[in-house]
Amino acid sequence: MTFEKTYEIKNNELTIKLPKKFTTIKKVRVIVEEVVTNRDKKIQLLKKAISDPLFNADIEEAKQDFCFSDKEVI
Repeated sequence: MTFEKTYEIKNNELTIKLPKKFTTIKKVRVIVEEVVTNRDKKIQLLKKAISDPLFNADIEEAKQDFCFSDKEVI
């Protein structure tokens, strides 16, 4: 039986109320892992993109498109 839920930590403590279906169970395994925020996910995707050939080709194409305008003096 599996139960998964995200909890807020208060004062470095965590209280878990189990569903009623766990009433007869004597042992459970608890694994605590940090919840990754949307920003963290985006950063991870950007790090993966660095080694993506298609992404790098797009970046090079954009650099070529702007190479002359970057040299303009205003």
